[in-house]
Amino acid sequence: MRAEVAVRAEARLGEGPTWDGAAGRLIWVDILSSRVHTYDPAGGRRTVLATGQHVGAAAPRAGGGLVVNLRDGIGLYGPDGTTFSWLVRDPVPGRRGNDAAVAPDGSLWAGSMRYDEAAGGGALIRVAPDGAVTEALTVAVGNGTGWSPDGRTMYYIDSPTRRIDRFRADGERLADRSTLATVERGAGYPDGLTVDADGCVWVALWDGGQIRRYTPRGELDRTVVLPVRRPTSCAFGGPGLRDLYITSARTGIERPHPLSGSLLVLPDAGQGLPGTPFAG
Repeated sequence: MRAEVAVRAEARLGEGPTWDGAAGRLIWVDILSSRVHTYDPAGGRRTVLATGQHVGAAAPRAGGGLVVNLRDGIGLYGPDGTTFSWLVRDPVPGRRGNDAAVAPDGSLWAGSMRYDEAAGGGALIRVAPDGAVTEALTVAVGNGTGWSPDGRTMYYIDSPTRRIDRFRADGERLADRSTLATVERGAGYPDGLTVDADGCVWVALWDGGQIRRYTPRGELDRTVVLPVRRPTSCAFGGPGLRDLYITSARTGIERPHPLSGSLLVLPDAGQGLPGTPFAG
């Protein structure tokens, strides 16, 4: 497989690719530039939404619009992209929202982190459609989150641990934590992830310049080398959910590759799973 350029950009910290099936577009963010981007691969149309504060992730809502994981909490944009309201507002000095994903039941699982990445400074929370919050985990850098095809297993990454962990998912609760795989030292840090229709977990390796696929048994069965040093996350999208889109970052790199910060794509990489919009 060879990565192609879907959107040439210079995002400081591109993250959170999410396929919006209803609109036929990919949603992704530039965290440090406080921007939500969309890209329609069929027509090439792109949009940019300024959020006013750092945005870790964005996902479609069932009734239209976006749910966003911001510095100060969880926000909602209406279908017109201009009306905004807070669903959960909980500002903590030195902390911001990071990766987030919508569970099969329509709830949002949102991670956070301190800017200094201190251990225990972030959390993974479940946000119900009505805004009720359940804290599930204390973490350092809350990152990749995804579910098995049957929805019974949740995969999760707290990047400094180098692990891809799995839990038995039971509504609001997580149980039976175990490790699917550990990324060896020198290969980078696991960042964002997605799960395909075979139940395999695709993971972006920050500072590793790779995308890896692990089987449900934790076996590494595919590695794709990328031109960028800091891929951040990945998601299936496009016709039939066959193309793997990859976000990347250029922050902190003295001489970044010309494609660092761009949205890349691996055409016909596999078979993705349909996403669930946030029910709130």
